Amino acid sequence: MPFVNVGKANSSEIDLYYEDHGTGKPVVLIHGYPLSGASWEKQVPVLLDAGFRVITYDRRGFGQSSKPTSGYNYDTFADDLHKLVSHLGLQDFSMVGFSMGGGEVARYLGRNGSKGVSKAVFISSVPPFLLKTQDNPEGVDGSVFDGIQKAVAADRYAFFTEFFKNFFNADLLLGKRVSEQAIQACWNVAAGASATASYACVPTWHEDFRKDLSRIDVPTLVLHGDADRIVPISASGARTAKMVEGARYIVVKDGPHCITWTHPDEVNPALVDFLRS
Repeated sequence: MPFVNVGKANSSEIDLYYEDHGTGKPVVLIHGYPLSGASWEKQVPVLLDAGFRVITYDRRGFGQSSKPTSGYNYDTFADDLHKLVSHLGLQDFSMVGFSMGGGEVARYLGRNGSKGVSKAVFISSVPPFLLKTQDNPEGVDGSVFDGIQKAVAADRYAFFTEFFKNFFNADLLLGKRVSEQAIQACWNVAAGASATASYACVPTWHEDFRKDLSRIDVPTLVLHGDADRIVPISASGARTAKMVEGARYIVVKDGPHCITWTHPDEVNPALVDFLRS
């Protein structure tokens, strides 16, 4: 299996698992919490059929990557991504971030600039700034994130069960756009994640990416469901689209957080069209 080394913790190497398929212009897909690169299964074959080289990877602490007890912050996540990009020698590549993965896209460009990057895509993503503060009244109250972290610490398996109900808006879409088995498969992946990562990633959701977004100077696509219960569109996608000059903004009607699974017939054509343009 392919791995890239991104550091060391005590006597253990920190390695990220990745998959690299196809030829053509590279597209790096960055997954959300608490899943892995395998969560892109409805996008990977479509992008391969469209002639792209598709790279997925597992964030540290998740999937088949190493599970250290440190490095759960966006500077480190972006550096991990940069090491993968350098390892693969990618040029003229696009970055597509779902949910937490949108933070990597923003911070990567904020820290490294756009050299070698051709396009950026944010799907149901956490930027620009989810925390409600005096200068960010559109954000979410900090007590919400505190409550999530307490729930993860108390019983992350029970938390994941409730989390995925809102991830897919299961009360409305179960049996229509998502099956019980698909939700269970997500739970299984989440249960295999590091307990440390499951807890430590929660505060990263309200990282301030406003300065990072101001540095983006490549064509950008923002895709977001208007029924997202995890990352409200008014606090995230709508604002990101306004902050990135010239961004293309597509709202998926009645789309939950995980529109990549529930609404692939809308997400995939928009993604391919944008990446080809």
